[in-house]
Order: sequence, then structure tokens, then C-alpha cells
Amino acid sequence: MNCSNISIVINTCLKVDRSLKQKLSCIWYNDRPRYFHSSRTVCQTQKDDVEVLLSPQEVTVILRKNEFNKDFPHGSVKSYDSNQLPSNDPIEDTRCEAQCKMTPGLIMGVFDGHGGPACAQVVSKRLFKYIAAALLPQDLLQNYIKQEPRELLIDTFNDRVSAEIIQDLKVIYDKSFNEYLDKLSNCAKDEVDVKVSLEKGIMHLDEDLSREVVEPFKENGTLNHKTLSVALSGAVACVSYIDGPHMYIANVGDCNAVVGTMTEDNEWIAKKITKEHNTENFDELKRIWNEHPEEERKTVIRRDRLLGELAPLRSLGDYRYKWKAEILSEVAVPLIGQKAIPANYYTPPYLSAKPDIYYHRLIPKDKFLIIASDGLWDMMTPIQAVKLVGEHMKGKVFFNPLKLPKKNIQLGDINELLLHRKESLKSKPKDRNAATHLIRHAIGGTEYGVDHSRLAHLLSLSSDVSRMFRDDMTVTIVYFDSEFLRQCPA
Repeated sequence: MNCSNISIVINTCLKVDRSLKQKLSCIWYNDRPRYFHSSRTVCQTQKDDVEVLLSPQEVTVILRKNEFNKDFPHGSVKSYDSNQLPSNDPIEDTRCEAQCKMTPGLIMGVFDGHGGPACAQVVSKRLFKYIAAALLPQDLLQNYIKQEPRELLIDTFNDRVSAEIIQDLKVIYDKSFNEYLDKLSNCAKDEVDVKVSLEKGIMHLDEDLSREVVEPFKENGTLNHKTLSVALSGAVACVSYIDGPHMYIANVGDCNAVVGTMTEDNEWIAKKITKEHNTENFDELKRIWNEHPEEERKTVIRRDRLLGELAPLRSLGDYRYKWKAEILSEVAVPLIGQKAIPANYYTPPYLSAKPDIYYHRLIPKDKFLIIASDGLWDMMTPIQAVKLVGEHMKGKVFFNPLKLPKKNIQLGDINELLLHRKESLKSKPKDRNAATHLIRHAIGGTEYGVDHSRLAHLLSLSSDVSRMFRDDMTVTIVYFDSEFLRQCPA
């Protein structure tokens, strides 16, 4: 995420042998330019005073480390590919994909953290349950609340994120979720509104991140340093909910969702569904200016940052920009100093987690959806990404064994088929996973293709240097079943 001028170092694993104040006091501000640093890199070796870069095989191992793909036997979604490439250590991006168990629909999301990985990890683990519960009709919700034990609301895929903080705070998080269920049950609804459910899930989880810190502190003076670490770090999110031909996108911050569509002329076009919440979005600037007094117009946005510090203008967590100054003084200042309160902090909250919700009715010409953190979009445009995935779809068929189209095919036809396949193999992508394909081109792409030396050099950079040049990248590509969509009623 482009908030490289602020980094809040928060240790979520709070060891006994180090003081909490040391862990939470490492906040610094630094405008880091995006330039290439040519100092020696951690994965390079030196032989006879000559630097040896990573081999193509070593590059591929790094790029494919976090890739995943899943097929679906029926429905509008045929499959999805996902991958992540870290720049920060540890990576601050997370992702999650899940099937709703008690209602139809797939939920997939990308979460880009800042100020440490804590908030993004927690949101990726908790948010889909909040959304799935809000999607339950009233009768199913009441039955679910009464269950003991309760069945799972979601079935997650590729759940590799091992967030120790989630286990440590399980009792607190379960209590918050049960209270959330009670509030949902008290809100009578005749029918489910997906847009309202998405917003409700996101907003209520964000409120819980604050309440889990403030309420115990106000009640008995207890301050849970782990819930505080989550509330002080932040995350932006882009979440899709797909049920048949109906696709909803909830966006908070500067991740993006783009649909790849094939025209009648077999040309690719990119339908950008989302709008970033940053200073390049003039509507966002006007919204923030209108929410604060005129005399703050010059201070609320400075250096293209919120209060001169934060690049995204909406996010979950980040309660340094939401709590009243008195609360910050009580819970944060004693631990991390006066810098816990940003300069010119007069009329909070300055930040919101309210998502923009978009609806898109899928048609047969919509072939795939790309959801990615801004680490990818910093390196390529939506149309470049769509064309790369489109080319990957065309070349991907050659990963599969050759199948003859009919039993009694003539030898001449077989020869023609093999010659065509040989020619087409030139376009076969290096990676089966399209998310890996995009990341490879984002890092090493040139106008002439992928440059191995560039790719190898950039993948060799240590995290402190790498972050000056690129961000963490997380990419999920969802493929649609055109035949299923063709048979859906208009």
C-alpha cells in the first residue's frame, strides 16, 4: 500500500522479555521514493567479484511459493487462481476465499495491511463470518443462533494464514461475534439485501476492533495490548460476493477489482468496477473536506495524505485517525508517546471504514475478475492486466494433453493438428497459475516481454530495500462459466 511515509511497528506476539513500550514506540515518518537501489542483495552470491543472479528455476520457485487454484463443479464460477509475493517482511497483505454454507454464494477478498500485518490478518479471518451472518434470512439466523454446537457459516479454501493473534484473542472475538448475532436478530428484515449485508458486516467488524480495546479499558482500566495492536494498525479491503450471475464488490481503500470482457470482435476490454479511496479520487477529497471545518482544509489533506500521514482515505482499523484525542491520550500515548496523536488532530474521526458497494450483472462475455492489492496496480494498468490474463487463457490449454477431436481421424488431419499445436505452443505461458503470470510480468515485464535479469535482481532485494521499489502483491483471478451465464434468465 502507498503509505510508505508511515510505518507503525507493532509486535503482535508480545514476548515477555521485551517491554511493550519498546514494541509500540517504533513509529517513524519517512517519504520513501520509488527508485531502484543497486546495493548488494541478500540472495545474490559473489564469485570472482562477479555477482550471480538467481537462476530462472530459483525465480520460479519464489514466484510460485504462495500460488493456489481451485475448480468448482457447477455455478457461474469455474475456478480461481491466487498468489502473493511479499515485499515487506512479514508480508502485510492477506487474502481469503470461501463458500457460504447456509446460503448460496462465494466470497473472495484481498486485504492490504499497513502499520504491520495484524489488522489485515484479523480482518481476513473474521470478516467473512460477519458477512455470511448478515446474509442469513431471519428464520435461518434465528435457527443458527439456537444451534449448539453451531455449524460453520463458511467453508474457507487455501486457509494458509497462521495468525497466532487470532487464537490468543479467540474468547474476545467469539464474544463480539455472539453480540453481533444478537443485534442482527433484533433487526427484523423481510428479505436479504446483499448490499446492506456487505456494508453491515464490514462496518460492524470495524466497530468491534475499537470496542474490544475501549470497553474493557473504560470498565476496569484493563488494556489488552494485542487488541490495541490490531486497532492501531490498519487494512484496506476489496471483497467480492458472487451468486450466479449477480456479483457485488465491496471496496474500502485502494485495492481494485477489474472484469475482463471479450467483445464481439474478440478484443479484450477492462471494466474497472472500483474507485480508489485516495487523493486521486476528487469525490473522496470533497467528502473529507466537507466533513471538517473550513479552517482545516489545508491540514486534513497534506502531501496527498490524510493528515499528512495515511495514503488510503478509508480503511478498517487505523484508530489513530478515528478515536477522540482523549481516548488516544489514555490508551496510546502512554505506550507510544505523543506521536500517537497526529498533528492537526482537531475534529476526529478523520477516517471511515464505510465501503462503496458495486453491483455488476455478469454476462457471457465477462470471462474473469481480477482482485488485487495496489502492489499490482502500481506496476500495470487494468487493460494490461486483462490482456495478460486473456493471453494466458489462450495459452493455458496447452498445459493439457492433446485430445483428438474424433475417433476416426485421418493421419493428415492429425499432422495438421500437431503442426498447429506446435506453432501455438510458442504462446504457452510459463506459469499455469494466472496470478503468478501477472506477478511475473509486473515485476519483470518490459515492452519486449519478461526480462530475466530484471526479475531476478528485484526478487533478490532484501525487504528493507525491496519496499522502496515495490509493495506486497496479492492477486486473485476468478474465472466465469460463460455457458452457465448464457443460460441465466435476463
